[in-house]
Amino acid sequence: MRRNTVINRRQILAGTAGIVAGSALGGRLGIGQAFAQTAAPTFTPEAGASLRLLRWVPFVPAEEEAFLANTKKFTDATGVQVRVDKESWEDVRPKAAVAANVGSGPDLVMSWFDDPQQYPDKLVDLTDLGTSIGEAGGGWYPGLESYARRGDSFIALPLCAIGNAVVYRDSHMKAAGFSEFPADTAGFLELCKAMQAKGTPAGFPHGKAVGDGNNYAHWLLWSHGGKMVDEDGKVTINSAETLESVKYAMELYKTFIPGTESWQDVNNNRAFLAGQVSLTANGVSVYYAAIKDPALKEIADDMRSTNLPIGPVGQSVELHQASTISIFRHTKFPEAAKAYLQFLYQPDNMNAWIQGASAYCCQPLKAYESNPVWTSNPIHAAYAKASASLRPNGYAGPLGAASAGVMADYVLVDMYAEAVTGQSSPEDAIKNAERRANRYYRV
Repeated sequence: MRRNTVINRRQILAGTAGIVAGSALGGRLGIGQAFAQTAAPTFTPEAGASLRLLRWVPFVPAEEEAFLANTKKFTDATGVQVRVDKESWEDVRPKAAVAANVGSGPDLVMSWFDDPQQYPDKLVDLTDLGTSIGEAGGGWYPGLESYARRGDSFIALPLCAIGNAVVYRDSHMKAAGFSEFPADTAGFLELCKAMQAKGTPAGFPHGKAVGDGNNYAHWLLWSHGGKMVDEDGKVTINSAETLESVKYAMELYKTFIPGTESWQDVNNNRAFLAGQVSLTANGVSVYYAAIKDPALKEIADDMRSTNLPIGPVGQSVELHQASTISIFRHTKFPEAAKAYLQFLYQPDNMNAWIQGASAYCCQPLKAYESNPVWTSNPIHAAYAKASASLRPNGYAGPLGAASAGVMADYVLVDMYAEAVTGQSSPEDAIKNAERRANRYYRV
């Protein structure tokens, strides 16, 4: 009897997982137009299927709670058990690469940036899902979609952008003589100098931080007009614009708290909440860590967020942490894995996850951009457009194994770290980055 019940649930899931409940969701989100009905593929989980997902450790507990709640709903509907393993942000990349190369381990992985581009032949083709979900959800944001595609195929599904924004102590900024946060890089440097002089310094990571270190380094480069490669994938990091960005980074570094060259993704959070720095860049998670601790009420009440300043390039150009979700080809249960992904992207489930993430995870689909989470708290505003504004790390060339390798090897992060710490002259740090990047771009 139990087996028949499970089979019936699977049949129900297969018949309904791709149908979009547009009217209800559209009304709840204030979206003017209901999701379009689309012919979605159907997947029937294999008999006895079970799945294992590798994901990154959450920084907002409610995000994980919502994700696990959706996973439980899938298990209740299908009988397919899903084991969710968590690893630190830094460990997801190497563990996923090992699983891909040895052909065993987790069935699915929540990856960073263009990691799937390093082993596309080890991943299940998800073009059917990527196309149908995108059409039903108002379209993928182009930057996120580029991480998940290889040519005309989806090798992953875009999951989210984790917005990166400046967080700062408002009273400390004003005590340093600034009534408003500077909008440009020149004014930003003056603010950091003034805050350091008041004993309330800034701090940005120059260490191998998957999110914050890469976000900061790419902003430094792009805000000054530099780029790792051109449109044809030719390495162009050795430029006058890059040199100016390095010199600017060296001046900013002088205003930082000591030790930022070894910071990983948790360190700037901790330093800000400990009152060691009064200005950094982070996800909204640092705000939620503050409000849940009564001892940090003063910091929480004084905290503000804003987007990173605009540099000489004249426009806002930012890298945001991007995550995709993939299925490994070594899975024994590809139908169950596809059914699971399809279930996670159903409107009610995706909406619940975005709400639970409390502005930490920016939606991958345009139909959710009116989600009320973005206007529920002023602190969220700087994170609301992360998916729409992100620039892929491989800019201005195509994403692929080369861009993924350069990112994974922290070529850009190391370039700034070498220069600001005095390990290399600015010119030599740039030449080192050029040499290392050319190894990946096969020059």
